[in-house]
Amino acid sequence: MDNKAISKIFKLCSQLMELHNENPFRTKSMASASFKLDKLPFRIAEANIEELSAQPGIGKSIAEKAKEVAATGTFKELQTLMENTPSGIVDMLNIKGLGPKKIQIIWKELKIESIGELLYACNENRLVEAKGFGLKTQEDIKKSIEFSISNKGWFLYAKVLPWAERFLTDLKSHFPASLLSFTGDFRRKCEILSTVDLLISEHIDSVEKFLGAYTLIEKTENSIELTDDLGFTFKVFSSNINDFYRDLILSTGSTAHLDLLYNILPDLPLLSSEEAIYRNLGLDYIEPQLREGLNEIDQAQNHSLPKLIEYRDLRGTLHNHSTYSDGVHSLEQMALHCKGVLGLEYLGICDHSKTAVYANGLTIERLEEQWKEIAALNEKLAPFKIFRGIESDILGDGSLDYPDEILAKFDFVVASVHSNLKMDEEKATARLIKAIENPYTTILGHPTGRLLLSRAGYPLDFKKIIDACAANGVVIEINANPLRLDLDWRWHRYAVEKGVLLSVNPDAHRTEGLQDMQYGVLVAQKGGLQANNCLNTYSLDDITAYFYKKKQH
Repeated sequence: MDNKAISKIFKLCSQLMELHNENPFRTKSMASASFKLDKLPFRIAEANIEELSAQPGIGKSIAEKAKEVAATGTFKELQTLMENTPSGIVDMLNIKGLGPKKIQIIWKELKIESIGELLYACNENRLVEAKGFGLKTQEDIKKSIEFSISNKGWFLYAKVLPWAERFLTDLKSHFPASLLSFTGDFRRKCEILSTVDLLISEHIDSVEKFLGAYTLIEKTENSIELTDDLGFTFKVFSSNINDFYRDLILSTGSTAHLDLLYNILPDLPLLSSEEAIYRNLGLDYIEPQLREGLNEIDQAQNHSLPKLIEYRDLRGTLHNHSTYSDGVHSLEQMALHCKGVLGLEYLGICDHSKTAVYANGLTIERLEEQWKEIAALNEKLAPFKIFRGIESDILGDGSLDYPDEILAKFDFVVASVHSNLKMDEEKATARLIKAIENPYTTILGHPTGRLLLSRAGYPLDFKKIIDACAANGVVIEINANPLRLDLDWRWHRYAVEKGVLLSVNPDAHRTEGLQDMQYGVLVAQKGGLQANNCLNTYSLDDITAYFYKKKQH
């Protein structure tokens, strides 16, 4: 190890000591040692302890630790601190703008232990009121986390989308006569991806000349891989104009989808459109998002492919937050945006319940205050309607955190897990089933608690969960926040088979977050959902009747 690497180990130790409230004098001494070790005029690894100890400000104890780090990469005191610190907390020390004092508040007061949870907390506006933070600090932290995630080589679809569209527009403007399309994972609307792939009927040398502003990673005879200054990776594949649509099918479909096609015909024909090629195979046209190798080939043969839900099918939005809990915008601002900007018929407000103290959860007294405002706004904004909802925490034993007489007063209840995320599959499944069996549960919120690229969802027996929702008439949320997209699209078909409704819910904490429903619709399409499988495609009259009927059972 070189001196700089050894110095960083000592700096990490000083940060962890501060995080754990170790003796301030020893903490400062460790930080000072980090600085001095970095400035030594000779290599620590090649010096002996006596030489190190003789340097100003470096005694025998630091010298021994420095030699230990040079040999092993760590030392005993640091190992002990690391063992007592969650790995996600250690990772936070690398986020620009976050020092030990702020991380201590995030960990101990907000109960956040991973970068993924921290990013989601920023999106939920939870850091604003924490001591030593504020809106600007929260936004700076959010940007730093997003940059850090992007450097790992995987990206959220929603994060990549604007850059991908700009890249496509640039190519179109320069090659207006060429055939050009997104392809690969991006075209299938996969929720996370490592590259944005495009296919063009243009020689790759011409493409390379045009894309000189990007950094070249690799070039072959038929492809070029580039990255932009934010770390997004683009792959452009060249195709002969006569082969274009065949190549587009071959580059779009998953391996499993292509294997099913090859079973029908090993060599795809060269025709003038994808539709014509599928038709030649005796298949209806299969939308790119469905080309995952599930049952889409059988459906295409039997003319039973679903008419996929579209964004314009949504008539309202459910599961949203306001300033009554941890939202950025007021109830009226959220309602006016839904009505005036999005042209929706209704808003379901679901602020956090009383257990969510970290999110300013609503006491019963504050609930009554909110209900009064809802009544006044409904009169003012009619025929637009705000439904009285709540995001009620599912407690450790599966019960909801309001008494029945309060739950009965809501128009609908979204039941969600926000704590105790480390249960095993049997306990986690039993917990959710108990919540599903509660007669006041209308919607099961973000069922697995996952945060894409950051936190795996808790383990569940999905068939049991979906079966329980079917038996109890409970809707399952497709949480449209790009970090969640939960329920995963791979389980949508089973839910539909069992007669379970799903609901594309943005979980919006600000007006801009309402737009996330577009991402929920995309994963719903991947899951094969039709409009009639989705609760918030219901008209105002129909959903009012649905909520009323549910409460009578």
